[in-house]
Amino acid sequence: MELIRFLGNITLLDFSMTGVLRAGVVVGVTGLIIGVLLGIAAIKFRVETDTRVEAVRECLPGSNCGGCGFAGCDACAEAIVKGIAPINACAGSRQADIAAIMGTEAGEQVKMVAFVKCAGTCDKTSVKYRYQGIADCRKLALIPGHGEKECSFGCMGYGSCVNACKFDAIHVVNGVAVVDKEKCTGCSACTKVCPNSLIELRPYSASYAVACSSTLKGKDVKAKCTTGCIGCGICAKQCEAGAVTVENNIAHIDYEKCVGCGKCAEKCPQKIIHMV
Repeated sequence: MELIRFLGNITLLDFSMTGVLRAGVVVGVTGLIIGVLLGIAAIKFRVETDTRVEAVRECLPGSNCGGCGFAGCDACAEAIVKGIAPINACAGSRQADIAAIMGTEAGEQVKMVAFVKCAGTCDKTSVKYRYQGIADCRKLALIPGHGEKECSFGCMGYGSCVNACKFDAIHVVNGVAVVDKEKCTGCSACTKVCPNSLIELRPYSASYAVACSSTLKGKDVKAKCTTGCIGCGICAKQCEAGAVTVENNIAHIDYEKCVGCGKCAEKCPQKIIHMV
């Protein structure tokens, strides 16, 4: 009886092993067939890609900042190759190299950098109240009074621009955002998030800039900020190149006309025209 029972167990084991082997073979063959079919489908339905897209992509900074107006650097590269976007769509790209890839002329390149039109640091302007909340200028702008500083035109100092910059080129110093023009690529991401529209792009080579955006009249400006532009027009009278004008109580510099003589800054009673 023991012998019969032993032989029966061997028979059952053999049968079980045979089933496992058969299942393994079926699964293996099925996987092989599916793999072959997928390979054929990949070849038959593959989408041809333009090799220039990858080449252009290598010329972009890779920060995906969105300053070009596209979703990221990959989308920008595709748009340039397709002719949807110009060669200089990305301010921080190697435009000469992109032009060579696309077989066109790069043209004259003028590097642009951001500049914050405010000098109302904590020691220059007083405050109406103390804000305690999310550190975001856009949130603060929704509160009545448009910020805690007396001057509602100035920098709020809560760093929306800092968070938007992918190049670590802007920081808040003593209550006012300051741009490091050596790091700035001119992507304009910071200009889009500033609720007071304080940040403008100017040529890297520009010598002077007006660090104020208040359109109030002189007396009202000085009551809120000791260093604001009072619209006196002395700077415009001093400029022999006709580069400085006063509009809506605030001085403006035409960078194409400015020769960098510095007379406007020298004679400005508020010292609001800064060498940059």
